[in-house]
Amino acid sequence: MSQMEEFSLRVLYLSLLLMAGAVIGAGIDASAAPTKASPDPHIIQLQVTLDRLGFSPGVIDGCSGATLRLALSGFQRANDLPVTGALDRKTRDALAKLTVSPAVTAIRLTPADLAGPFIGPLPKEEADQAALPALGYANALEMLAERYHTTAETIIALNTPRTRTLAGAVINVPNVINPAHDYPAAMPAAYRQILTGLHVPSGLPPADHLVVSKSKGSLSVLDGQDRLIAQFPVTTGSEHDPLPIGRWKITGASYNPQFHYNPKLFWDAKKGDRKAMIQPGPNNPVGIIWLDISKPHYGIHGTPEPQNIGRSESHGCIRMTNWDAGRLSLMVKPGIPAIFER
Repeated sequence: MSQMEEFSLRVLYLSLLLMAGAVIGAGIDASAAPTKASPDPHIIQLQVTLDRLGFSPGVIDGCSGATLRLALSGFQRANDLPVTGALDRKTRDALAKLTVSPAVTAIRLTPADLAGPFIGPLPKEEADQAALPALGYANALEMLAERYHTTAETIIALNTPRTRTLAGAVINVPNVINPAHDYPAAMPAAYRQILTGLHVPSGLPPADHLVVSKSKGSLSVLDGQDRLIAQFPVTTGSEHDPLPIGRWKITGASYNPQFHYNPKLFWDAKKGDRKAMIQPGPNNPVGIIWLDISKPHYGIHGTPEPQNIGRSESHGCIRMTNWDAGRLSLMVKPGIPAIFER
């Protein structure tokens, strides 16, 4: 069995557990969840700190890997440190005063947290997705995982032996909570509410230009002095739809967008597929935000599968976690250059 097949089976098994337990608030027995090493608390602390600083490690899961090394490299570059991608002594010293503590915090779930509506398992076919009134979260645990920039498996592991998604229950989550929610009034109120729910901070420095690197799998945000001010892991295309190398511009933004599925634009569309309009929501194929670029049919957007960023392929667009895409949306404006390089 390949690693991807094993991962798919694990996700399927976890989904069945969620349907049987968390959706109805009965809780999940962590001992019945797929076997996985416990999250390393030191790595969670590092991931939470880098996330807060704008050097995203992707999902916070307590595991080291390529996206954590990428985040460390970005922090090192921004702070004039040797770029090693490792937590060496100089990097550890630089992070010492910035470290978030506690890295894991306890929250009490409220009825509003669990109000939904939840849609259950997400249909795979675009036509079936188009039949839904909104592309919301499958269940409360998926919502909580995205809200705290993590995975359902990690929340389960942080709350052994039992994770309960009931109003009044206290659960442990990565401490990405921030109080700064002063978003631009020009943004739709519904989108500002989404950003608040995802703990996206306001008051971020503005971008002068973006650089997307195919080889690194990164999107770098730079200021007018060419200094790195934020960095995110991204998925940048595939063999069939490669990243369009060149110099483009951000032309606008669609907040909490609908998705126009046109099978003519997808090499892997099935014969007989028809155009479809998929409604907004975090599980929409482009997530919570679409940043349009001057290359027709291409954009920078969110995703319904944050755990796959940097580990899967896209149809040529730049795909990010919803919380990272939300953060980026607060830093850019129409007209700024977006440079796509190999």
